[in-house]
Amino acid sequence: MSLLFKDHLTSRLRQLCNGVRHAFAAEPATSALSTDDIQFMERIADALVKRGMGAPAALFLESMGPMNFLGSQALHVLTPIVECAFDGKDMERLARLLERRDIVSQLIALIETKRSMQRASAR
Repeated sequence: MSLLFKDHLTSRLRQLCNGVRHAFAAEPATSALSTDDIQFMERIADALVKRGMGAPAALFLESMGPMNFLGSQALHVLTPIVECAFDGKDMERLARLLERRDIVSQLIALIETKRSMQRASAR
């Protein structure tokens, strides 16, 4: 009887492990960004750099990089509230982009490029 119980417990534990094995794994983006998405990210980077928020934004994105998916889900939830100040379509687009793991590093690179171009033109 105990052998039957152990087999049942072992199979249930194996099913549980297989079920949650990839529960927190984020799939890497397989599709390339569209030109509209790239232009949208460039608009975001331009706006941040023009307002002098390039360095703080890059620091924030770098520190919150591993949690970009959670941030995208928070944006989905907060979109109805944030629509008062920002365009809702842009917020949804940003949230959709942040679901991809590679976007944060690309956005940081765009911000740094725009900042260096701004510094070079100021000299």
